[in-house]
Amino acid sequence: MKVQFLLLASVLSCSAVWAADEAKTDPVTEDGVVKIVWQNPKDFRDIKSSGEIQSRYEQRLFDTLTTNINKEAAKVLKPNQKLEMMVTDVDLAGDMRPTFGATADDLRVVKDLYPPRMSFSYQVLENDKVIIAGDEKLADMGFMSGIQSVNEKPFMYETKMLSDWLKKTVAPKL
Repeated sequence: MKVQFLLLASVLSCSAVWAADEAKTDPVTEDGVVKIVWQNPKDFRDIKSSGEIQSRYEQRLFDTLTTNINKEAAKVLKPNQKLEMMVTDVDLAGDMRPTFGATADDLRVVKDLYPPRMSFSYQVLENDKVIIAGDEKLADMGFMSGIQSVNEKPFMYETKMLSDWLKKTVAPKL
């Protein structure tokens, strides 16, 4: 009798865990005229944290990129327009390297060899009607060239890549 009860309890607990995993939704960030759905972030190529709790790091990344792209989109879009994006992959500038015991955390090494990359679909809406839509696979191969700012802002290479895309791809179509 005890064995049957334990077996039933384990089956129920496993099904509860599976249901909880299935119930998880993709993170969504919104700021001003921009809404971004981050589809399956666990499958992204590289959004690894070097010293922060991974879930907090991801949320900070998503919030920062949404806020920064909103600043540019507010300049480009007309008053009743919105930008909606569904991000399917992110590869941050640089590469994570283990420190082999020198510190408790890994280290992100930023070199020309590891450019920022991002894949997403987007649509620009005007009064809830789609006026522009498309799919993008961005990579900024020259992210290390040009003038570098002295005070490095978080995710500055990814922000610049998205801002350039907005100015070169979306703005001319409006």
